[in-house]
Amino acid sequence: MNIFKKVLIIILAMAFIVATLAGCTGKSNNGSTTSENTASDSTSKDSTSDSSDSTNSSSDDTGKVDTSKEVHLIYYLWGNEGPANQDILNEINKKLKADINATIEVKYIDWPDVATKYPLLFASGEQFDMAHGSTNAVVSYFTLAAQGSLTDITDMVDKVAPKLKAEIPEESWKSAEYKGRIYGVPTAYTEFTPYGYVYRRDLKEKYGLGEINSIETMEAYMDAVVKNENFPALNGNSNDAQNMYRMFVDLTGDWIEAPGIPVSEMHLVAVSPEKYDEIIHPAFTQEFEDWAVLMHEWASKGYWPKDILSAQQDAKTNFNNGNSGGFITHMPDWTGNYGTVKKNLPDVETDFWCFAENTGKIKKKLGVENITIISANSKNPERALMAIEKFMTDEEYYRLIQYGIEGRQYEIVDGIARKPEKFNPDVDAGGFAAWALRNDKFNVPYDTEDPRRYELIKEWSKIAINNPYVGFSFDSTNISSELAAIANVNSQLGVQIMLGKTPDPKKAVEQYRNQLKQAGIEKVIEEVKKQLKDFTPIDLGN
Repeated sequence: MNIFKKVLIIILAMAFIVATLAGCTGKSNNGSTTSENTASDSTSKDSTSDSSDSTNSSSDDTGKVDTSKEVHLIYYLWGNEGPANQDILNEINKKLKADINATIEVKYIDWPDVATKYPLLFASGEQFDMAHGSTNAVVSYFTLAAQGSLTDITDMVDKVAPKLKAEIPEESWKSAEYKGRIYGVPTAYTEFTPYGYVYRRDLKEKYGLGEINSIETMEAYMDAVVKNENFPALNGNSNDAQNMYRMFVDLTGDWIEAPGIPVSEMHLVAVSPEKYDEIIHPAFTQEFEDWAVLMHEWASKGYWPKDILSAQQDAKTNFNNGNSGGFITHMPDWTGNYGTVKKNLPDVETDFWCFAENTGKIKKKLGVENITIISANSKNPERALMAIEKFMTDEEYYRLIQYGIEGRQYEIVDGIARKPEKFNPDVDAGGFAAWALRNDKFNVPYDTEDPRRYELIKEWSKIAINNPYVGFSFDSTNISSELAAIANVNSQLGVQIMLGKTPDPKKAVEQYRNQLKQAGIEKVIEEVKKQLKDFTPIDLGN
C-alpha cells in the first residue's frame, strides 16, 4: 500500500475522529524510539484551576508550589520502548524525586499508530499529564488548544518555571500563542527541514561534473549515472511521487505550501508568503503541465526504475546499499544518514541540493512545531511544568532524556557524542523521541551526524523566512468527504503523473484537473479562503 492510499484511510478515519472530538468538553540517536475549533477558551484549563498542585509559601526552588505530596506524571511520546528506556527513566526519576517530589512514566504511541491513537488520546478523555505536540501532528496543537484539550500555562510559567520562561526565545513563545494565550512549551532547538536531492560526490567527480544546483545540472548527473552505472539515479518507489511534487513546489516561483489538503499528498499552495490567502491548486497552472511533461521525460530516460509504482524498497535504503545514485529527503535526514553511509560505503561522500534554497523559500521551523503540551485533564499541571523546566534548563536532566546514561548509551570525546565501545544494542539501546525538549545550549553533535548540519543551520538562520500559517488551525469538518475524494484522485492519477507513468502527460493533466473538480477541489479552496479571512499571521518581531 503506497503512502497515498494510507493517506486516504487516515482522512476517512479522521472524519470520524473530528466528529468525536467535537462532542468532547474538553527519534534520540541512541534508542529504538527515534533515528527523531469550536470550543471557547474558557474550556481550557488555566493556572487558576483547582488541581493537586496547590500553591503556598514553600521554597523558592520549586516556584512556591507545594511539593510535599509525591506525584506520578504520565508522559506520552511517539515511538516505541528501547531495551534500556526504563533504566534511563529510573535515573531521571531519582533526580525528579529529589528535586520536585515527582516521578514520570512514559507511555508510547508506536509510529504506525500515531495517526489513529494520538487523536483518540484526547478524544477519549484519558487522564494524563504531558505529551508531544506539533502544528504538523494529525491533530494540530492549535486544534487541541481550541478544543479545550490543553492547560493554559500563560500565567503558570511565570509563577512556577521562570527559568524556563527566560530560556526560550520570545519569538518561540509567540509562535505558541492561541488567542493570546499559551498552551504548551515550545522547543528551544533550531531546526530547518527543507527537502533536496542527496547524491554521490565520487560519481559527480568521476564524470567531471560540477555541483548540482539546478534542474539542468541534476539532469547531467542523472544522465551520467544511467549511462555508466548499473543502478538508476533515483532507485525508489511510489513514495517518490510526493518527493517530486515537493521539488516542483519548492522550485516554482514564490509558492509555499498552504493549509487544506494534507502536505503528505499533492496539496494546495499560496502564491507567495505575503499573499498567504491567495490559494490555488498547482494542477490548474501551466507550470504543473510543464512539470508533468518533464516527469514523463525523466521516466523515459530511466532516471527511476520502470516498476517504481510497485517497488517496495525506497531510494534511501537502496542508496545506502550502493544501489541508487541519490534520494530525496529533508536536510536533517540527509545529515543524520552520515553514519550509515560511512559504515556501508566508507569511500563515499554525499552532497545535497536544497530545492527551496534556490528560490529563497527556506522556512524557519518555529518552536511550536515541536511543543510539549500539558493535558487539561492533568491533576498536577504545575508539577508537570516544573519537570519540563528541569529537562530543558538543567544539563544533567537534558543529557538523560536526550542521550541516555553516560558510559552506557553514549560518551563524549572532543565535544562529539558517540556510542561506547562496549555498547550492546540488545540491552543498551534506549532513547526517547522528546524532540520538543531539545535546547541548542545543551545539544552535543553525534559522530553519526554530518557536521554540515550545523553549518547550514547557521547559514540558513540568516536568510530563512517565516511561515505565515503559524497560529492558523484549519478545520476540515465541512469538507471531509471532498478531502477523501481528492486523496483518492491523488493516490491514483496524481502519483502516475508525478512519476511520468501516463502515456500522454498533457492529456493526463487535463484528466487530473477534471477529476479534482469532480472531487470538490473548488469547495476545498473556498473553505480554506473563508477560514483565512479572519486570520492574521503572528507578528514574530522580525
